Amino acid sequence: MDSLTAVIAQQKNNLHGAAACLVVALAAKFLGLNYGAPTMLFALILGMSVNFLYDSEDCAVGIDFCSSAILRFGVILLGSKILFADVLALGWVTALVIISCVFMTIAFGGFLARVIKLDPKFGILSAGAVAICGISAAMTLSSVMPKTREMERYTLLTVIMVATFGAIAMVSFPVLAEFLNLDNQQAGIFLGGSIHDVSHVVGASYAISEEVGYIAMIVKMLRVALLLPIAWILLLVFRHQQSTSLESNKPAMPYFLFLFVLLAVINNLNWIPVNVGTVMDEISQNCFVIAIAALGMKTSFKGLFDIGWRPAVMVVTQSIFLGGLVLAWVMLQT
Repeated sequence: MDSLTAVIAQQKNNLHGAAACLVVALAAKFLGLNYGAPTMLFALILGMSVNFLYDSEDCAVGIDFCSSAILRFGVILLGSKILFADVLALGWVTALVIISCVFMTIAFGGFLARVIKLDPKFGILSAGAVAICGISAAMTLSSVMPKTREMERYTLLTVIMVATFGAIAMVSFPVLAEFLNLDNQQAGIFLGGSIHDVSHVVGASYAISEEVGYIAMIVKMLRVALLLPIAWILLLVFRHQQSTSLESNKPAMPYFLFLFVLLAVINNLNWIPVNVGTVMDEISQNCFVIAIAALGMKTSFKGLFDIGWRPAVMVVTQSIFLGGLVLAWVMLQT
């Protein structure tokens, strides 16, 4: 009886951290809806402001659960957004160019990190977020990379930088497209192929026209579809990488990616009703908000700022690199 009581008490304690993450996520959603700023950033900042909770034994386990299990559940539900028919509608030449730009950006990120003396894993993570789909990609890719406190800080930095520069791109890239007199097809490919988050692509492209918005979203969905194969590639690279790290720090086989694939297949068989898919996407985004709140709780402001100015320079350079590649190809089509 005493052992059962102890187990029940331990489970209650575990719920404390999860409840704290949920409260922070709800507060972030409220602020995001009422003030128009990115919910993810609110979740991150609020989470970091209560970083002391992670020092409590009553909360630590629940916070860890939200930063891992809840994150992976959100990744699984992303599969409901993948539509292969939309990708095929681009045409094979455009598709190959966009795919090449994504892989070149990730490779460039690893190279750039070495040049400015940062961890190459951070370069790959941030470049993956820039090249694929922003915050969702950052959270997914970090889940298959080695689990260290440094990686958690890198994930948070990537979220901050991608959210910030994605918003800047949402405002500035349509202006650039208009200045260069890009037609609807060119503008759609440029915006969909270079802006980070899906929401930023929607805001930038539909501000020009519905046709540009439609083309941009098809291009963007191609980049989102690359999330799964790139996650698998990174998993294999880090699992077979020769290093002196402990076995426990090596990424485990992410079985949740199989569920991601299964859900994508089901979605492409039209077995998921549109309204159900919308709900699943909303749940997925909410899971990411909770996970980011948890990551914020595990990180102090001082620890984040100790990394310095180099991460900002790296993400800006990666963004310019990707945008330049896509724009150069678009301009060649004139």
